[in-house]
Amino acid sequence: MIHPVPPQTYGGTERVIADLADAQVAQGHDVTVFCPADSALDGLTKVGDYHSLSWHERHASNVPAGLPAVLEAQLLRDLLEHGGDHDVLHLHGSAHASAIAGKLGLPVFRTIHWRADELDHHEHFRAFPDERIIAISHSQAKSVPSASLAGVAHHGMPSSRYRLGDGRGGYLAFLGRMTDQKRPDRAIELARSSGRVLKLAGPIDPGNPAYFETVVRPKLDDATHHLGNVNDEQKQDLLGNAGALIFPIDWPEPFGLVMIEAMACGTPVIAWREGSVAEVVEDGLTGIVVGSLKEATERLDEVFTLDRQRIRDRFEERFSSARMARQILDIYRAAPPSRSSKESSARSPSP
Repeated sequence: MIHPVPPQTYGGTERVIADLADAQVAQGHDVTVFCPADSALDGLTKVGDYHSLSWHERHASNVPAGLPAVLEAQLLRDLLEHGGDHDVLHLHGSAHASAIAGKLGLPVFRTIHWRADELDHHEHFRAFPDERIIAISHSQAKSVPSASLAGVAHHGMPSSRYRLGDGRGGYLAFLGRMTDQKRPDRAIELARSSGRVLKLAGPIDPGNPAYFETVVRPKLDDATHHLGNVNDEQKQDLLGNAGALIFPIDWPEPFGLVMIEAMACGTPVIAWREGSVAEVVEDGLTGIVVGSLKEATERLDEVFTLDRQRIRDRFEERFSSARMARQILDIYRAAPPSRSSKESSARSPSP
């Protein structure tokens, strides 16, 4: 990774890596994480003497476009020098690491934190057929060749990160990047049609800043606020006091971490039926799954009748990081060795 693990604000991939590693350590495994030196991880081995991209962005007046590639090269150097000391390699970052990992004589697993149905991943599956993919949803798994698919493990997080909220704020919340895939404009429409306050949180997408400036900003007013990036403490306040979270995506979301963050606070989710949504949200129990703004508007009152304690209970039952770690360890153990793998008991998983 070239970003800190865990992230300081927004960053689902880095968050999942940290939570998985912590849960694996808690279950008695020796874990090494290849990551920047400014990563805040305890109780495990970190390999990486370089600073993260975000560290450089804070400390340099100008960050050249080539810096991410230099940081990536340092990560690959570390993997080449130290990766072979482990029993299992579990890749989460860019595709470059696969070229090295496959030559170390270890079982190699990879989690894709993005959609897997596009040309880059089709080419990746062809180029690295011995790499085992751990899908993060059954929806994502449909795009993975059966020969490459090791299993499916939904994301999880520590049950202690967020606590049950009472939703007394009554407002609607949106949490995610300000981009056309996440569709905050739909959240704004739903809030306006219901006469409710909407609190938007999340970064402006650096790859699509015009979307925020032309679509979102003109619609901000006394009832529609953009809070910017938020940390865990601020998320607790935002989600715990919200009447509901709106998840109005317009793309095949492979998981959607914010949905389980809301559930951890007991907050019901109004989610559009795309990607993994129907696997994560239990319609009528932890939220509602809809196909249109019209359906969301018609069913909005139903959301506020859902039992927040039951939503929290379902989060603990289905989406803890302990469950994620156990499930992934079972996948490590069940996968047959590849042609290039040395014998391994998978007793020391290394994300």
